[in-house]
Amino acid sequence: MKKGSLRQQENRAGLAMISPTLLVVLAVVVLPMLWTLVLAFQRIRLINVRDTGLFERYTLQNFVSVFGSPGFWSSVATTLVYAIGGTVLSLALGLVAALALRKPFRGRGFLRGAMLLPYVAPVVAVAFVWEVMLSPQYGIVNEWGARLFGWDRPIAFLTQREATISLLGMDIPVPVALLTVIVFEGWRYFPFAFLFLLARLQAIPGELEEAARVDGATPTQRFRHILLPQLAGVIALLAMLRFVMNFTKFDDVYLLTGGGAGTDVASVRVYDFITARFDVGAASAQALALAAVLLVFLAVYLKFFAPKPEDKA
Repeated sequence: MKKGSLRQQENRAGLAMISPTLLVVLAVVVLPMLWTLVLAFQRIRLINVRDTGLFERYTLQNFVSVFGSPGFWSSVATTLVYAIGGTVLSLALGLVAALALRKPFRGRGFLRGAMLLPYVAPVVAVAFVWEVMLSPQYGIVNEWGARLFGWDRPIAFLTQREATISLLGMDIPVPVALLTVIVFEGWRYFPFAFLFLLARLQAIPGELEEAARVDGATPTQRFRHILLPQLAGVIALLAMLRFVMNFTKFDDVYLLTGGGAGTDVASVRVYDFITARFDVGAASAQALALAAVLLVFLAVYLKFFAPKPEDKA
């Protein structure tokens, strides 16, 4: 009897300790999600959103309007390109930085700290710096391009939709603004991958690499057959996290281009539906569509890449 009573007391104490977190999650995450779900199935404008209740007339018209609106599917494609490109670039830069800074050398601590600056700096500040650097009128990038690479005219990195380059006798269109925001995304968030990958690299026993070095393995072979398998789980997790974050990213794109010049990602369209069209129902429907896409990718990750309990055993 005492054992059962003690267990009940421990359960109540545990529930009391996590209840503040549960209440915050309920108020900040769960309730807004449920309210968005309700709004997505109602024809609501911004002017009458306060008068809307739970038992209004439900309809699928919002989804019909969103899926049939001009530019919806192109924005989904742009969002996928932006999310995948930013994810791959940030992981690649983070991996290179982690490999470069895992061995002791003079000044390593300073460089490790400096690597975090793009991630911890305010996004408004770094976006303004990039706008100044990439300006076609006074930007330092165009100045260096003219001096070092012989650019005959400045490039409007943030306002030019496409540029054509000749390669092997073919004219290839290049999405200038979209590539610019992808590069910004990779640069700003590679420290996130750098921290995780560096921590995993430092946990790998040094004897594994030493034995491979004694056996005559090249640096490329050591990376491919020893380091990369050890990093595979972390890379998969980071890829999933960064993809989700990039897929719903709004502030970086909006601050740099405002969603123009071919960077009309889905989150910016949701914002435009509310601020320009005042259509809360359609904006909620599009937000639900984005959530459904993310759930598909999450299911793929859990099915094929997430660690299984039997693997740990």
